[in-house]
Amino acid sequence: MAEAGGRAGQLKSSGLRHGWTTGACATAATKAAYTALLTGEFPDPVTITLPKGQRPAFALAAEELVATEPAPEKSGADEPAAVAVRSAMAGVVKDAGDDPDVTHGALIRSTVRAGVPGAGVVFRAGPGVGTVTKAGLPLPVGEPAINPVPRQMIRDAVAEVAAEHGGTGDVVVEISVDHGAEIARSTWNPRLGILGGLSILGTTGIVVPYSCSAWIDSIRRGVDVARAAGRTHVAGCTGSTSEKVAVAVHGLPEDALLDMGDFAGAVLKYLKRHPVPRLTIAGGFAKLSKLAAGHLDLHSARSQVDKGYLAELARRGGADEALVAAVAAANTGLEAVQLCRAAGVPLGDLVAEAARATALGVLVGSPVAVDVICIDRAGTIVGRAEPLGP
Repeated sequence: MAEAGGRAGQLKSSGLRHGWTTGACATAATKAAYTALLTGEFPDPVTITLPKGQRPAFALAAEELVATEPAPEKSGADEPAAVAVRSAMAGVVKDAGDDPDVTHGALIRSTVRAGVPGAGVVFRAGPGVGTVTKAGLPLPVGEPAINPVPRQMIRDAVAEVAAEHGGTGDVVVEISVDHGAEIARSTWNPRLGILGGLSILGTTGIVVPYSCSAWIDSIRRGVDVARAAGRTHVAGCTGSTSEKVAVAVHGLPEDALLDMGDFAGAVLKYLKRHPVPRLTIAGGFAKLSKLAAGHLDLHSARSQVDKGYLAELARRGGADEALVAAVAAANTGLEAVQLCRAAGVPLGDLVAEAARATALGVLVGSPVAVDVICIDRAGTIVGRAEPLGP
């Protein structure tokens, strides 16, 4: 029987235990809290549906069902005033598996209360969850730092509970993290302008443990599986979104997909010794800008986005001095590429070409052609570099 490839095969071969994102935990807590708000009973454990269809169950670590009478002057535009509001709170402890995640063990709470009819799900940042204060992130300034995919997971869970128990789905959802402000000091949130606490993150709901030698071993196993299956084209992807893009662009099968995470160097060095004719590198613009600058380990603790380098690339691409200065002062790599796209400067393509050059420098002497795809957080391609001709 052939050995499985792709992300699932790599995780199995690594022997590592996966975990759950803060977004998955917040979704489970919200589903439990809204169920209690409508029925008076907390489901425990509570089962949610992840973006790829998995159905994990989460135990509750905290629960509370209360009734309060809010003062009218304290009610916001999205919340009813001068009426009795029952609220329900449920909490889930994050299990990050074998990943050395600073949020492992954190208690993530969701407090749900009735919202204005027709408002849908309104998000609030509770204690320990940050608020966006700078541009360049996937959320507008002033919004709670609850990323788009977790927001959609929470909306879906609310809709599921509403359909089952006769609710309207018009709720205010406040996510909080015990000691989140303290934990956030160990993250990049303060520098990114996310103030007051942590971000609620995740694109698949699952934390894949990258940050150890076992994951590098699993990358090598992934290459071995692809070669044994006769694949002539593989893709090294930084995450699930870039993996989807690589499949959409090239039609690659699962066993040709290498979940490289932050370990671009591990993919390149192993392919140098065990070549496959074609390699696609697909990833977020910010991560691949690090590869473009010569970094082979793309983890935020070991390499950072160099805005000065991006500004110089923009200058080479025809940016005027005002745009060069704006790129150098950008809050994030995403903001830098957005500024350049608006001005018609192909910063994404320039980063992809430089990342390809770094990759070819590692692969020198090995018959591997390389193309690079840079994407934004939504999976939109913002830069490409095709294989070089003979």
